[in-house]
Amino acid sequence: MKRYLGGAIALLSLTLISCGSTGEESVPEPSPVTEATPIPLPSPEPPVVVTPEQRAEAATLRQEGLALRNQGDIEGAIAPLKAAVELESDNISGYVLLGWTEHLAGQRTAAAETLQDALRQNPDDIPALNALGIVYLVDGALEQAVETHTRAVDLDQDNKIAHYNLSLAYQRLGDFDAAIARATRATELEPSNPHPWVALAIAHASAEEVEEAIAAYQQAIQVDGRYRDASQLPFLEQAGFSADQIEAAEAIRAQL
Repeated sequence: MKRYLGGAIALLSLTLISCGSTGEESVPEPSPVTEATPIPLPSPEPPVVVTPEQRAEAATLRQEGLALRNQGDIEGAIAPLKAAVELESDNISGYVLLGWTEHLAGQRTAAAETLQDALRQNPDDIPALNALGIVYLVDGALEQAVETHTRAVDLDQDNKIAHYNLSLAYQRLGDFDAAIARATRATELEPSNPHPWVALAIAHASAEEVEEAIAAYQQAIQVDGRYRDASQLPFLEQAGFSADQIEAAEAIRAQL
């Protein structure tokens, strides 16, 4: 009995020690909650206001730049086209004209930035997508070229430019079935253009389909007899073909 009482007293003592307040330690009261000071958001930029006079001047500058470009002065064409964009910054076609001219001048980084500016205003602008996809293709950014041109095809299934350039990109990436499919569609959409036929020829050749490659190249000759001559092939570079692709075209031509 004494042992039982002793254990109970010890347990009671522990309970008092753990639960009782000694005055030496106290739990700090939580600090009062204060509302956070809101972070001011930046004011939205006011919409661009372009006056009729500015639009008229920008149109004149675009015509000036286009005339210079058509005369072969590509470098000289850039300045008036840039000025037109600055005057009429909401005109997407002005960006596309400038970006393509920068591309022709070999200024591919500037061209890509200009065309990306156009797409920020309208991500679904097909001429801007087509132009940017070509800039990527020529620059060797093949994955970006495929992504950009695929977006353009999604918006317009009959986009002959995008199908054609996708064929060139897929051939370089080693996806020959996709290259053949895209080139075939491009020839259907634009049968009077020799470039899709040459693209189809090298896609078949890459897939080791020699007869089909020769038939496609012969079709290119039917459209444009100059492709019988090897001296015509270097001009394919201007149509987006790489050096290796031009060599592949020459190998097919030599088998005729």
